[in-house]
Amino acid sequence: MSAIREEMPVLSRHEGDWKGTYILVDPQGKILDQHQSHLTCQFPTHGPYPYYQINRYKWSDGRQEEHKFPGIYREQTLWFDTDRIQGKAWEVDNSTIILWFSYKKIPETYLYEMIQISPCNNYRARTWQWFKNHQIYQRTLIQEERMR
Repeated sequence: MSAIREEMPVLSRHEGDWKGTYILVDPQGKILDQHQSHLTCQFPTHGPYPYYQINRYKWSDGRQEEHKFPGIYREQTLWFDTDRIQGKAWEVDNSTIILWFSYKKIPETYLYEMIQISPCNNYRARTWQWFKNHQIYQRTLIQEERMR
C-alpha cells in the first residue's frame, strides 16, 4: 500500500483534515450555491483501499451531507468507482493534481477538477469545471485550509 505515497507524493501531501468553502457559480459568475466543507484524506494501512476520503458539507439552512470516496491505486493514478461517482486523479507537477469524474446519476455531465496545494502544505485551492454535453455550464471554486 505504500506505493501510492511513493509514486504520488503530491497526493500524499493532502493527508489530513481540511476546512473550506465551496462556491458554485454559473458561466457569468453568479453565485448559485455556497456551503462549508470538512474533508478528510486518509491513506489506510489495512483494508482494500490505499486511499479513503470523506467529504462533509454544511449549508447555512442547516442541511448537511456526507460522502465517502474509497480509491484504488494503479500506475500512478487514483481510481474512484462508488455508487455516486466514477473517476480518476493524477499528478501533473509538484503542486497540482487533476481529477476527472462524473456523477453516475447525471450521465451527460463530467467534471475536471484542478487541485493546487501550497508549498507549506496548509492551503489548497480547487476549481471544478462542470461540462454537460461537452459544454461548460458552471464552476465550483473551493478554498481550503488544513485543520490544526
